[in-house]
Amino acid sequence: MRPAVTVRRLAIACAAVFALCEVAPYLVMLSGSLKSLEEVSRVPPTVLPEALHPENYRAVFESAPMARYLLNTIVVSGAIAAIQLVLVCLAAYALVFLRAPGGRGVRLLVLACLLVPPQVRFVPVYVLLARFDLLDTFFALVVPHATSALGILLVEKAMRAVPPEVVEAARLDGAGDLAILGRVVVPMIRPTLVAFALFSVVYHWNDYFWTLVMTTDDSVRTLPVGVALLREQGTGVRWHVVMAGNVVVTLPVLVAFAFAQKHLVRAFTWSAGK
Repeated sequence: MRPAVTVRRLAIACAAVFALCEVAPYLVMLSGSLKSLEEVSRVPPTVLPEALHPENYRAVFESAPMARYLLNTIVVSGAIAAIQLVLVCLAAYALVFLRAPGGRGVRLLVLACLLVPPQVRFVPVYVLLARFDLLDTFFALVVPHATSALGILLVEKAMRAVPPEVVEAARLDGAGDLAILGRVVVPMIRPTLVAFALFSVVYHWNDYFWTLVMTTDDSVRTLPVGVALLREQGTGVRWHVVMAGNVVVTLPVLVAFAFAQKHLVRAFTWSAGK
């Protein structure tokens, strides 16, 4: 057997093992969401449910306003992704094509923003929003995340792969900067924008900390907080219901990844090719 074939098979086997390790928790969660509480708590555990209990999902929506949480999550994560796409495109275009003085310093400042986690800046943001009576609003959940330092750097890298001759040709045809950005640059970097939008949606879809801190009203809370509240129902933890709630949270994200997989592959291969 040729060494190259052996190495390839070994790599595929390693990838399969890593994939199984990643998928196994989701399979356990899905199986547990269809079990009874007694079966979920059994030791040793069973791999498959002895009897299906789809009523666990009904209990999720009866225990909390999950439909409202789901709608809020869609609105918040979608609004953040849309605003971020607009702002990071404008910022990246300015850094790449306008070449304003101090651009290198601005780039370093953007890079430095990645070193500051949200948990560090939430206190001043919380105080500011409380002073203007903006807690328990969608404004508090969306506007603090209106831009992304990581998004600016990713989109800037993609824009640097755009041939300058294309932009100059558009300028000679009389196109302004907004027209060049919207009609020339954005279509050429669409895979990167789709990938970033997906990462943004997934991050904010699963964001538990920020929503927990900024909200106390069910009318603006999101799914991760709602699933956490399932543990507080009654005297004990209903793990079968909690697992069903986690399936409700993760299923839309998995579906989004499945539909956007082609764009993700294009984003990485296009950037690597340049």
